Amino acid sequence: MELRADESLQSKAPVELTQESFNINNTWKDEHDPENPYNWPVTKKWALTYIAAFMTFLTMMNGTIITVAHFEISDTFNVDETAFPHSYWPVTTWAIGGAFSALFILPLAEDLGTRPVFLSTYLILICFLVPQAVAQNYATLVVTRFFSGGSVAILANTAAGVMGNLWDTEWTRSVPVSLYIIGYMAGSSMGPVMGAAIYQALGWRWISYMQIIWFTALFPIYFFSFYESRGTAILARRVKAQNNTEVNEKISFSILLSEKLIPSAKRPIVLVLTEPVLFVSTMWSAFTVGTLFLFTQSVEQVFMDLYDWNATQTGLIQGAIVIGELIGWSLNFISRKLYFGSASQNTEVPGAPIPEARLYMAVLGGVLGISGGMFTYAWTSYAHIPWIAPAIGLAMVGAGSVLVVSGVSDYVVDAYSSYAGSAMGAVATGENIFSAFLPLATMSMYQHLGLQWASTLLALIALVLSLVPSLMFVWGKEVRNRSPFMNQMTREAVKPNDAVV
Repeated sequence: MELRADESLQSKAPVELTQESFNINNTWKDEHDPENPYNWPVTKKWALTYIAAFMTFLTMMNGTIITVAHFEISDTFNVDETAFPHSYWPVTTWAIGGAFSALFILPLAEDLGTRPVFLSTYLILICFLVPQAVAQNYATLVVTRFFSGGSVAILANTAAGVMGNLWDTEWTRSVPVSLYIIGYMAGSSMGPVMGAAIYQALGWRWISYMQIIWFTALFPIYFFSFYESRGTAILARRVKAQNNTEVNEKISFSILLSEKLIPSAKRPIVLVLTEPVLFVSTMWSAFTVGTLFLFTQSVEQVFMDLYDWNATQTGLIQGAIVIGELIGWSLNFISRKLYFGSASQNTEVPGAPIPEARLYMAVLGGVLGISGGMFTYAWTSYAHIPWIAPAIGLAMVGAGSVLVVSGVSDYVVDAYSSYAGSAMGAVATGENIFSAFLPLATMSMYQHLGLQWASTLLALIALVLSLVPSLMFVWGKEVRNRSPFMNQMTREAVKPNDAVV
């Protein structure tokens, strides 16, 4: 997830525009230029913000919406799940596709502008939903889900880019970014709930048919209301109009490979392997997101085993996670207050918020929300205890997950500043990898450890991952000063209105 107008959201120039006229006119007329997205009417900016957040929510459901139907899918295609959850492969390939596109496709698409990338990728997603609905073999489902996941990753990151393109300060950007994050996470958690309702009424193939219907129905709305918001793309279009000619945007494949693809894929890997803070942040956020995908497997095992529920009921109960995520989103406003309020205590860069203040609520959410929720989920998993008790544990994890992912994302962007795009690329790749493979261990883990101790193990891991970042409250300044990549903001002035409380 790329959440701000930093390296990947604003500062990239268009692809090798060759006309001299663009070099002369590639700036806004003045600071009040009405075509500059920062100067758009507030109502227009909020409308596009809500559209981007809603689109993220709807597309992220695609990742998990099919999980509730795995029994019937296995029966249809003779998939053996006795010893291994082979029915989860369509979700695994979906997440792998997201990781692949985040590393390799997005850097090539970012210079084209948000509108053409969004609309073209949206149509590609619809096209790959068709073979999922009519699949005659399991391989078709597994392979097409890879491309669906890649498409969703591009759409979600395009939506994140919109937030950075429209809102020019940290203060104004904080609420739009939080809407994007809740859309991103609640969409994944809402997938089984929506899938359960469709599956119960119409059958598993209609899970894909319904997506085709609603994505197609929404396309005209997006076509007319999803405006181009990337400043460089708007300026390039202005140059073309002024000169009444086409700007040459052709670039050789070798240059594209050497200047865009290889560096964009290499830098996140280098950063995560050489920066301990980024490594821990990636593991923390990745485990959190992976846990939400893990619930698509563990909730089914727990509630079927204890309460003899069917697949539809286990899908619907995951709505508790969504409720928790909404609570976590509301608590983000406290995090916002704490972060901007820390500016008065910053002796390193007076007037600028302290980056580690982003982590206050994240650590609290990790300890009390994710770890506490997992412990609750674990030790209420008895048949004599009402189902509402483990459901409360699910809601606690949902609330904590939003606080953790929001805090980590914002902290990484603040701490790595000029390298924020690459750092967030590492975090996003980690999230996709954990989402792909962590749930594959769920069946075996819950069978061998038992319902209580399997969840307890996850709670302990969450507790450790949440406590380690708290060390940054004490040594954050020293750690950042020793890193060659971290915290450009210690050397650069910030806008005064970025630190307004």
